[in-house]
Amino acid sequence: MMSMTKTSQMAPVSVRGGELLVRCLIDQQVSLAFCVPGESYLDALDALYEQRERIRLIVCRHEAGAANMAEAYGKLTGRPGVCFVTRGPGATHASIAVHTAFEDETPLVVFVGQVARGHLGRGAFQEVDYRAVFGSMAKWVVQVDDAARMPEIVARAFQIAVSGRPGPVVVALPEDVLEARLFELPPSVRAWTPLHYGPAPTVMDKVSSELASSKKPLLIVGGGGWTPQASATLAEFAQTFCLPVIAEFRCQDYLDNRHDCYIGDLGLSTNPALVARVKESDLLLVLGGRLSEALTAGYRLVDTPRPRQRMIHVHADADELGRVYHADLLVPSLAETFLQSALGVRERLFCGDVPWKNWTAAARSDYLTFVAPTPEGGALNMAEVVATLDQVLEPDAIITNGAGNYTTWLHRHYRYKHFRSQLAPLNGAMGYGLPAAIAAKIHEPQRQVVCLAGDGCFLMNVQELETAVRYNASVVFVVVVNGSYGTIRAHQERRFPGRVYATDIGNPDFVALADSFGLAAERVLTHEAFAPALQRALEVGVPSLIELRTDIEQLSAQSRLSTVRDRALAAIREQIV
Repeated sequence: MMSMTKTSQMAPVSVRGGELLVRCLIDQQVSLAFCVPGESYLDALDALYEQRERIRLIVCRHEAGAANMAEAYGKLTGRPGVCFVTRGPGATHASIAVHTAFEDETPLVVFVGQVARGHLGRGAFQEVDYRAVFGSMAKWVVQVDDAARMPEIVARAFQIAVSGRPGPVVVALPEDVLEARLFELPPSVRAWTPLHYGPAPTVMDKVSSELASSKKPLLIVGGGGWTPQASATLAEFAQTFCLPVIAEFRCQDYLDNRHDCYIGDLGLSTNPALVARVKESDLLLVLGGRLSEALTAGYRLVDTPRPRQRMIHVHADADELGRVYHADLLVPSLAETFLQSALGVRERLFCGDVPWKNWTAAARSDYLTFVAPTPEGGALNMAEVVATLDQVLEPDAIITNGAGNYTTWLHRHYRYKHFRSQLAPLNGAMGYGLPAAIAAKIHEPQRQVVCLAGDGCFLMNVQELETAVRYNASVVFVVVVNGSYGTIRAHQERRFPGRVYATDIGNPDFVALADSFGLAAERVLTHEAFAPALQRALEVGVPSLIELRTDIEQLSAQSRLSTVRDRALAAIREQIV
């Protein structure tokens, strides 16, 4: 008996590749992940079962929903979102979120199943060349071909996702690698580490010189890698220098919109007065963002490659500097460290008031005029609906949305008051708001979460309502219904007025649909009725839906459908004459 006991104690201890993967996730401080299960990574699922007290796994109804939830988590926290999807169709379903994470600079790690190594290249069931599929939309695409290298590859994946310009990494997991047994456990690898680097003192001297010679500067903030501390430092920096601050598209929560220096956002429906100020400015300090095509009206607002204005471009990824704009000063730096360095420059420049004080005050006045609700007519004024959200919701409430003309009211009339209270896709992905809201509520259940969605946008991930109910994520879904792909209809009327085709859509009864999933739901037909409906939804304690019936004539926050059509027709008649 003693001999048998001694033999059993000396028997080698083995670990499967799937178990090692999950240990690596724990080493990377992962506590929440999203998935749709698949047979290609059953060993990883079994290992996640063993560690279910340490890693919470949210099971979704579609890979697009799961990956969008992981991306939203990454955007909300600054930590890499984690998603598991199966091979082939599962991976390609998740590709929308990979693209979103790349465009939005969000840290994301997507683990995808893969066929066994011995079957690769034979057209095996659901086989996909992930490097070819994701190569142009991910920072790194890698396949784990040796289970012993799992710690090395997983650690590198997380570090790449958060470093420089944050973004997505795709890790392919061949089925036989997850099944493989190791009899010698590889050493653990440290968790990913945020990198802190900033400008040299000589660079700050040049920044000082640029500011000293400016009369009409603008600070434009955006991009990834921001933190609550960076947002707080931005507020201090703006106040210290009395600098007018513009948010890039869907980065409006980087500075409390009630701050005296906040003057609006650059996006798809920018305040015309703000556009004029960008053109009039003599110095653009671009901090963290890229001034992409959507923000600059096709690169017409800021000339490329050489802007008319003086420009200082600060970005965490040196490869982004000089890529589009040949700025006067290129500064590879995190936003937070740049701002901390720049705070000490103020006393060297000005003894009293800054010379652009009136410029900032006038820009702020323009913003306050623009954000006020407008009398658009009709029984349900979307400007008043958003104004109600702004007045009723708590300052740290999280607002999510996807893409569509309905978002123009939100961007114009809602004031974001808390860092990471806006979850929206910079890349214009429809269907994002619903899963993003669920992820936000699961991660931060104490905060109010509202998803604003158009009817076309909402139905693209509507199956995730069941996920919300199953995890009791008490999101308030506000669905704006007009029976049209409104953004495309707007473009259609501008290009081909009166020739409506392929943009009308049918809809279910959204209240009945929500009720069938187990949500509390009601329909609102006037903006006066919205406030009490919102209050009921916030207090009910379960996921809820408010359907808003609107007229397609109420096209966006700045235009009516008939006006767009009439102007287009007039332009055509003028060309004919």
